[in-house]
Amino acid sequence: MRTKICGITNLDDALMAVHAGADALGFVFYRNSPRYITVEAAAAIVQELPPFVEKVALFVNVDAATVNATCQQAKMSLAQIHFEADEAFYDALNVPYLRVVRARNRDDILRHSHHYRLVDAYCEGYGGAGKRLNMEWFEDVECSKIILAGGLNEHNVASLKPYGFYGVDVSSGVEASKRKKDALKVRKFIQEAHS
Repeated sequence: MRTKICGITNLDDALMAVHAGADALGFVFYRNSPRYITVEAAAAIVQELPPFVEKVALFVNVDAATVNATCQQAKMSLAQIHFEADEAFYDALNVPYLRVVRARNRDDILRHSHHYRLVDAYCEGYGGAGKRLNMEWFEDVECSKIILAGGLNEHNVASLKPYGFYGVDVSSGVEASKRKKDALKVRKFIQEAHS
């Protein structure tokens, strides 16, 4: 499974995650998040990263022009859209994107099934709540285009392998505090997901 470490707010954490083997880093451009990062701060981190690392920009309730401008200025390679948007919104994006399904029930995880998508547990806020999805929902479901998020950590990620998820996304599960990652947890999480 591919791994994304989300909620990156500083260069030390970014480099540590990359050296631990992370396939992608997530940057939260949502002001209400405790893991919010400015475009300038994200761009400064990205400038120091080695090649071949996916840089993912997380957005909530913004227009397509904001997504495009932010991704260009911060040198992001992918936009992660955490809200319901119409096709006109997606058509207006000039960056690759990932739809997010905030699942309340089993039927929700089947939405956008012909696209790669991130599936997270529904909660009132957006992301990082550490809420786990009901894994029974994924039984007999084609999961090869799903990136699973929500309530994951170094202790439970290995149990996901039989489902065949494309990847896993973690934020709060590998933190020492809201804006700081725990290096041991990050390394163990990536090791368990990749093994």
